[in-house]
Amino acid sequence: MNHRFREHAIGYQYNNSQIVRIDSSFIHGEVVVQALSLLSNQHFKGAEQEFRSAHKHYRKKEYKDAIVDALNAFESTMKTICDECEWSYSKIASAKELINVVLEKELVPKYLQTHLSGLRSVLEAGVPTVRNKTSGHGQGAQPVDVPEYLATCALHLTAANIVLLVEAYNAK
Repeated sequence: MNHRFREHAIGYQYNNSQIVRIDSSFIHGEVVVQALSLLSNQHFKGAEQEFRSAHKHYRKKEYKDAIVDALNAFESTMKTICDECEWSYSKIASAKELINVVLEKELVPKYLQTHLSGLRSVLEAGVPTVRNKTSGHGQGAQPVDVPEYLATCALHLTAANIVLLVEAYNAK
């Protein structure tokens, strides 16, 4: 089926009983598929469900919901890692607070400290900021239109974040 999709330039791929839209075959093949594979581990079922839901909303052009579910998947990934490592955190912790926990507990090695300040900025300012600015709060009197490219970016950033954190967790 995937061969036929590629052959006819159809931007979808069949993966784990679901049809997933692909905008960039490189990013999809190297990051999104790997994130889905890593999340298929029993411990990450909540994050997997949220990440798949984000893709489902994206396919339906429900970009606000896609972004919300992408951040939920990112947060659930960090909560699962914290739970599995028995690291304490507030059950209502924000993404920023969860990022602080996983970095302070050296999920990513401390010798990368200089890089970590940049990594911390990327993790904190990526998906959480897109969600907060477009989807996470009341929109007020005027409807907020979320462009497709922002939802695409949020999904790709989420996938990259998940791969980084789960691979680091698996290496411990």
